[in-house]
Amino acid sequence: MKKISRRDAITGIFSAGTAALAFSEKALAFSEKALAQTKVPDAFRGQHQPKPLPFNPSKLNGLSEKLIRSHHENNYTGSVKALNAVEQRLASMMMDKDTPAYVYGELKREELVRTGSVVLHEQYFANLGGNGKADGGVLKLIEKWFASYADWEAEFKRTANALAGGSGWAMLAFNQHTKELHNYWAYDHAHNAPFSVPVLVLDMYEHSYHMDYGSAAAKYIDAFMQNVNWEEVNRRVETLTR
Repeated sequence: MKKISRRDAITGIFSAGTAALAFSEKALAFSEKALAQTKVPDAFRGQHQPKPLPFNPSKLNGLSEKLIRSHHENNYTGSVKALNAVEQRLASMMMDKDTPAYVYGELKREELVRTGSVVLHEQYFANLGGNGKADGGVLKLIEKWFASYADWEAEFKRTANALAGGSGWAMLAFNQHTKELHNYWAYDHAHNAPFSVPVLVLDMYEHSYHMDYGSAAAKYIDAFMQNVNWEEVNRRVETLTR
């Protein structure tokens, strides 16, 4: 049997007019079979695996185990699966010169959004499971840039509450260009100030609190603050400021 090349597979998929706009199940299966016969660049492997929760979800204060498990198993794991699907679809399209730029661009946008969702969710879960008491280097950095922890916390909560009832992320981030610490408002998974690395991440999508608090986002924010793992936040800060 003649070994089919990736380009031959892609050309076959996109040869019919509007096939560039959508894959049929048959065509997608065909492209995956063809791709399996050649090396896929690492950037398009689509082999990401969900990370397990780094804490016991039954031990949090004010955040139920049911909420945390649903968030992790459905929203976060769903984002991981979506990112894998997008990367694999990009692998099957990248060699076809006839793919319209606007079609490829939509997938590249999805790649950005899904990557942001996976990374921010992993940061969010990793900075939960603590006692909520800030100390160490991050506390000194907060006091340097916000005068006091109380002033920082008030501004962080206000930033988070500005996203209540909608979607987005509240983040404390260190900017590697300006060397400054700021609270940032992010409307979706793709928003962030250039060169800013989040050190504390708060998910403000409704799925992160509605099961426990309904529309009372402020109560969820208070509960989150009681469970921050400041040891993890300190590790992030030390990596950025060493």
